[in-house]
Amino acid sequence: MKSCERVGVILGYAIAAASAVAFSTSVSFAQVPDTCVKGVDLATLGPKGIVGQGPHGETAASPEVLALSNDEAAKVKAGNFKVGISMQTVNLDWSQLQVQGITDTLNKYGVTVTGVASAEYQVDKQIADIENTIQQHPNGIISIPVDFTATAPTYKKVGQAGIKLVFMDSIPTGLKHPDDFAAMISADSQGNGQIAAQILSSCVPKGGTIGLVNFGVDYFSTNERTKGVSAWMKANRPDIVMKQVDFTDPSKVSQIAGDFLTGNPDIKGLFAVWDQPALDTLSSMRAQGIDIPITTVDLGLQSAIEIAKGGPLKATGSQRPYDQGVAEALAMMKALIGQTPPAWVGVQSLPVVQSNVLESYKTVFHKDPPQELLDACNGAKPACN
Repeated sequence: MKSCERVGVILGYAIAAASAVAFSTSVSFAQVPDTCVKGVDLATLGPKGIVGQGPHGETAASPEVLALSNDEAAKVKAGNFKVGISMQTVNLDWSQLQVQGITDTLNKYGVTVTGVASAEYQVDKQIADIENTIQQHPNGIISIPVDFTATAPTYKKVGQAGIKLVFMDSIPTGLKHPDDFAAMISADSQGNGQIAAQILSSCVPKGGTIGLVNFGVDYFSTNERTKGVSAWMKANRPDIVMKQVDFTDPSKVSQIAGDFLTGNPDIKGLFAVWDQPALDTLSSMRAQGIDIPITTVDLGLQSAIEIAKGGPLKATGSQRPYDQGVAEALAMMKALIGQTPPAWVGVQSLPVVQSNVLESYKTVFHKDPPQELLDACNGAKPACN
């Protein structure tokens, strides 16, 4: 998940360079190995299937099983169904692409989207959003829960009202499939964590120390990402020492990450649990004149630009949020016509590095890269595409 972020980040390389000069007398710069990223073969990078399991140990089903037959499509179109959407926030590329994938797919089959609520990470607001959506009497609700436990009683009311429920990324505590929800769709977060770990490993010298900037809330998808990094490092780079700092408020990552780096000058690389915290951490690094490699999960426009430039942000294991939205919409329509979709559907990981960032952007966003990303890549040729 995405699951969480804010703050615009790009300060400009002129400012970064000035910061580096200002701090060079007091800060020790890490020596990034020449093989950083270059020594990683894209053809073998990351898992070839779904690594993780669902929240309750479910084996992942492929999105292909959600395809509608001609007869099923006709039933959906004849149903005049209405579906509401409840998001944790809409102020992320990830969230916007999810909503776009859901909306485009539902509209294709004549299903009306009644509205998109944004909780802004506030539990009370999401509870109110869901209660209000129930009162609108839709046939279905697609949602990503802000909190596992506090929202669970409210999500229970959805099924009790005869409304179908499809989750993104996680399942609230105590809800059972298929009684309380129709399906949960998520990326292979553990697989994306493995991609981030593999790239970061190529940039960290033997015996080096890395920092994990982790979301300190018990959340399935983000837990899986950090688990993927930690497990890969322990299995493949046991020489690397891992230190961790947690945040619970995404708006405070810059300060928390900055303090973490100040207190741990031995850190030679960083993993941040999704791209906005990575960008906020990068902002803190630049303010302190620190230049160490960082990897993350998810791909937004700003993180794509940073990767294209070839700076400290080296790579991401990306979700495919538009494709996840398509899968969520298909699962919902299956449920609306009386089918029982799988409990968990997993979407394949996507490794993104400087050499494939333009192609990856098109894959994730389902549109051509904007000019600012093209400019960043053109300024870093031939390394960028």
